Amino acid sequence: MSDTRRRVKVYTLNEDRQWDDRGTGHVSSTYVEELKGMSLLVRAESDGSLLLESKINPNTAYQKQQDTLIVWSEAENYDLALSFQEKAGCDEIWEKICQVQGKDPSVEVTQDLIDESEEERFEEMPETSHLIDLPTCELSKLEEIADLVTSVLSSPIRREKLALALENEGYIKKLLQLFQACEDLENTEGLHHLYEIIRGILFLNKATLFEEDEKFLSEVFAQLTDEATDDDKRRELVNFFKEFCAFSQTLQPQNRDAFFKTLAKLGILPALEIVMGMDDLQVRSAATDIFSYLVEFSPSMVREFVMQEAQQSDDDILLINVVIEQMICDTDPELGGAVQLMGLLRTLIDPENMLATTNKTEKSEFLNFFYNHCMHVLTAPLLTNTSEDKCEKDHLLGSNKTSTICPDNYQTAQLLALILELLTFCVEHHTYHIKNYIMNKDLLRRVLVLMNSKHTFLALCALRFMRRIIGLKDEFYNRYITKGNLFEPVINALLDNGTRYNLLNSAVIELFEFIRVEDIKSLTAHIVENFYKALESIEYVQTFKGLKTKYEQEKDRQNQKLNSVPSILRSNRFRRDAKALEDDEEMWFNEDDDEEGKAVVTPIEKSKTEDDFPDSYEKFMETKKAKESEDKENLPKRTSSGGFKFTFSHPPSTANGTNSTNNKSVVAQTAPASSNGSSSKTANLAASVTATKGSLVGLVDYPDDEEEDEEEESSPRKRPRLGS
Repeated sequence: MSDTRRRVKVYTLNEDRQWDDRGTGHVSSTYVEELKGMSLLVRAESDGSLLLESKINPNTAYQKQQDTLIVWSEAENYDLALSFQEKAGCDEIWEKICQVQGKDPSVEVTQDLIDESEEERFEEMPETSHLIDLPTCELSKLEEIADLVTSVLSSPIRREKLALALENEGYIKKLLQLFQACEDLENTEGLHHLYEIIRGILFLNKATLFEEDEKFLSEVFAQLTDEATDDDKRRELVNFFKEFCAFSQTLQPQNRDAFFKTLAKLGILPALEIVMGMDDLQVRSAATDIFSYLVEFSPSMVREFVMQEAQQSDDDILLINVVIEQMICDTDPELGGAVQLMGLLRTLIDPENMLATTNKTEKSEFLNFFYNHCMHVLTAPLLTNTSEDKCEKDHLLGSNKTSTICPDNYQTAQLLALILELLTFCVEHHTYHIKNYIMNKDLLRRVLVLMNSKHTFLALCALRFMRRIIGLKDEFYNRYITKGNLFEPVINALLDNGTRYNLLNSAVIELFEFIRVEDIKSLTAHIVENFYKALESIEYVQTFKGLKTKYEQEKDRQNQKLNSVPSILRSNRFRRDAKALEDDEEMWFNEDDDEEGKAVVTPIEKSKTEDDFPDSYEKFMETKKAKESEDKENLPKRTSSGGFKFTFSHPPSTANGTNSTNNKSVVAQTAPASSNGSSSKTANLAASVTATKGSLVGLVDYPDDEEEDEEEESSPRKRPRLGS
C-alpha cells in the first residue's frame, strides 16, 4: 500500500489567477545533482512520470496554509502549491524546507513577504534606476552568476532589475558563447552552472530575454541527432529541450505559440524521430515528454509533418510508426510509457481536434494516411498473438482450449488491452476507414480469440470492442457478425463462467440486453436460432427469454404480412427452376400491393424469416425435427462449468460477411454449412435465394434433399448444431 502521508496534488496558478490541477503523485525531498541542492520531487501515481522538480532555494518564501498546503513562487506568474492528503506528510516536507532555509518549523512563512506598497513604489520607478551589478561573463564567474540568478527569484523587484540588466548588457549571447566553450572543453561543472543560470533566466518570464537564436538552436539540434555525439552529451541536450518545453507552459499564449513554431521550423520533429528510436531509456523518455508538449500544442502541426514525411520515407521510419513501436516495445512492466504514448496517438487520430475547413481535408487525408501507413503497425501484436499458427502451436503443446492464445504473460496482455482501447476509440470516432479495416482483416474474429485469456481485463477489452461495434447498429457490421458466427466465443465465455456473478458475466449480459432493448432484429434472429437451446436455462435474468419473445413477435408480424399475399404466389413460388424463381422474386419484391398502395417488402430494408414461405417451410421443419431427434448424440457437450461449448471454426473466406461469388445468396442459419457435401442442386438453389440483411430466408424442400442432408450430417467437419 502506498504511503498516503506523502500523497499530494500539484497546482499551478494560471493567468486568470485560478489554480490548475497538474496531477496527483507522491512527494519526496532529496538531493538532486543537476540542481546542486535539496529539491522537492513529485512523481505521478499513475505512471511514475515527474510532475514537479523544484530546488528548495534558501531565499524563496514558502507558506504553510491550513495544515495541508504549501505555497511558493518560483517566478513571476509561476506560483506553485502542494496540497497534501494528510497533515503528517505536510509537516514532514515543511520541516525539510525549514531545515534547508535554517528556519524554525513552527513558522508559517519562511521569508518576509514584500507588501503591495513596495511593489507599487517599484512600478513608479523609472527604468533608468539602479540595476543589479552583473559579474563578468567568464568561465571563472559561472558559479557566482548562478548564485545571483537563483537568489533574485523570490523577489519581484530584484527579478525585474536583473531582467533589465541582462537585456541592457546583451548578457544572454555572452552566456551562449560560454556554453560553447564549456562544450569544447568538456567542462561538466561549468555546464551545470550554465544550466542553473539559463533555467533561472527563463523563470524571469521576460520575452525580450529569450528571442530564439536560430543558429545556436540549429547547432544543438545537429548535435542531438549526430551519431558521433556521446550518450551523456545527448542526454543533457534532450533534457535541455525538455526543460525548455516545460518552461514554455508558463508563457503567455502568444509567446508560447511563437516558441513552438520556432522549434518546428528548426526541425524538432525530425530530431525527435531519431532520438525516440535510440537505445538510451532516459533519452527516449525525455524525447517522449517533448513530443507530448508538441502534440498538446498543435496536433495539426504533427499530422502535417507526418503526412509530408510519408511522401519521402518508408513506413517503418515514419514518426507515428516510431511512436507506435516505442509503445509496443515498452520494457516497463506496468507499461507507463506505453500508456502515455497511447494517449498521444489517440489525440492525433481524434477527428474532434482536426481543423474544420470548408472542404474538411485534414480529417480525410490524415485518416487515409493512418490506415494506409500506420494501422498495420498498431495491430501487428494483436494479429500475431491471435494467429492460427500460434493457436495450432499452443494446441500441440497440450492446451485444452479450442482457440488458445499466447498473451498469458501480464505485460503482453496489458499491451493488447491498450491496442484494443485504441481500436475501440477508432470504432467510435472513425467511419468507413475502421469498418473496411475490420472486415478486410476479419479483425473482430481475431479480437474475440482473446475472450479465452486468463486475464479477465483482456477478455473484457475484447468484449468492449464488440459491444462498440454492435452499439453502432450498422447492418453491415451485423451481417459480418452473423455470417461469421462471431457470437460463439462470447457465449462460450458466458457458459465457461458458469454461475459466477462477476464483471465478465455482467458485461456479456449487458451486450445481449442491448440487442433486446434496441430490437436489432437480424442479431436477435441469429442468436435465438443458433444459441437459444444453450441459453434458455439462464433464468436469473430475463434477457434471453426476452430475445425469444422478440423473435417470435417478429415471426408473427411476418406471418400477418404474408397472409395478405395472394395464395397463387405462395403455392407456386418454390416449384420452378432457379432462374424462374429469381425472376419471380424480383417481380414480387418490386410489385405494388393494390390494396395498400405500397411495396409489400423491400429486400434491403426488411429481413425475412422462415415463415415467409409457409407451405414449404412446414415440410422443412418436419424434416428438421426428425433430424434433430437423430442428432441427439451430436448436440454440444456440457463443459466442466455446466454450459454448452461450441467450436469457433468458421472458414476465413466467409468471415468478412460477403460471398465470394454472389453476395445475394445465403443459406438458412439453422442448417449447418458443409465443407464438401453439397450437390449442384443445392448450390443452384442457394444462388437463387435473395439475401436479406443477415437474417433467415426460406429453403426449398425438394423430395431428394433428405439424402443430401444425411450426407451433410455425416460430414466429419460439421459443427454441432443447436435447434431453435
